[in-house]
Amino acid sequence: MELVWAALGALNPARAVARCLHVDGDWLQLGEHGYDLGAVDRLLVVGAGKAGAGMAAAVEAFLGGRIAAGWVNVQRGYEPAQPLCTIHVHPAGHPIPDAAGLQGTCSMLELLDQLGHGDLVLVLISGGASALLVQPAPGLALADVQRLTAALLRSGATIGEVNGVRKHLSQVKGGRLAQRIAARGAQAAVLVLSDVVGNPLDTIGSGPCAPDPTTFADALGVLERHGLLETAPCSVRDVLEQGLKGELMETPKPGDPLFELVQHVIVADNRQAARAVVQRAEALGFHALLLTTYMEGEAREVGRMLAALAKEEACYARPLPRPACLVLGGETTVTVRGAGRGGRNQEVALAAALALDGWENVAVAALATDGLDGPTDAAGAIVTGRTAARARAMGLDPAEHLRRNDAHTLLAALGELIVTGPTGTNANDLAWILVS
Repeated sequence: MELVWAALGALNPARAVARCLHVDGDWLQLGEHGYDLGAVDRLLVVGAGKAGAGMAAAVEAFLGGRIAAGWVNVQRGYEPAQPLCTIHVHPAGHPIPDAAGLQGTCSMLELLDQLGHGDLVLVLISGGASALLVQPAPGLALADVQRLTAALLRSGATIGEVNGVRKHLSQVKGGRLAQRIAARGAQAAVLVLSDVVGNPLDTIGSGPCAPDPTTFADALGVLERHGLLETAPCSVRDVLEQGLKGELMETPKPGDPLFELVQHVIVADNRQAARAVVQRAEALGFHALLLTTYMEGEAREVGRMLAALAKEEACYARPLPRPACLVLGGETTVTVRGAGRGGRNQEVALAAALALDGWENVAVAALATDGLDGPTDAAGAIVTGRTAARARAMGLDPAEHLRRNDAHTLLAALGELIVTGPTGTNANDLAWILVS
């Protein structure tokens, strides 16, 4: 678990904001961007995401009484222990948006409607913002968005595909939040704790303040590719088809002048967590190497790939001398076909355990940095070459559990789950291979 805590420590949202935010008199420095607070009439803070409470606390600690008001939506269970002074932290549902998220977003927009020239908005975006920032397009009910979101999350679509659809069914995603701020002549400084591979600003939290390169045609294409077009609510198809015909306004695109009033700063991402695992492993006596932060694909296939890397290291001491720790970051997907319980990291771990059956002195860990892997109480799992045999000795068939997307049941019985509880942050997933 030492490697787990090293990763999560690197992603502490308050410390991440503190690394990028500095105040010297009236001068506010955010990364490479500076703002003269003496020339700012009102400073507002809004946002959404699992790391929102920690990010908001850090902003309030630095800017205190300069903040006129603030509202941040967070996942239920991620609220701060004590209420903040000027920023309201509002709990709502995730991964399926709910009425609380809708109400919170409406309150946030009421704040933004008070903006004028000379005002500055700090926007705090982290993983989970796509579900927590909720304002369906005209003609859509919340229930329509909920139904489609659930289907998309089970379809095996990538996060880019999922968010490309979400952006075209929303009044606040895909740059539309920035559009609302800029329409009032205000500036926006966006602090982002990234949970998307490669840090694409238009995909993180569905890019509420970023230009959107996707189109209504792209969104329809996603539903067609994943067999969801016929089963999607009629209102969803109507909105997308109206957009395709040009009857609805597209999301703002790259090059739109409105984005001259918007600056983004990445405060933390998966690379920082992965590097922290490498550093801690080295301190524990391992030769350690970060292989990639672009780990993607179907979870069970990624699990087999991790097992292949473990076997190469165990047999040939490649690419490192032993003891070795190989670290990977990214995010996998799961096409749900069974009725079991699990999450993408637990499925990665179980697939790796099957491929490593009988191998000695190897272990594979897979971790969701938000502490919640799928609809379970686990963050992931740590498996070894003995996991599959131990399962069979208990009367459990690991291959059948994998087929049913039921990794949680098996790994819980074996005591191989990683359980952290909600971490208050979110920056993709991590995996590491240990070979002694």
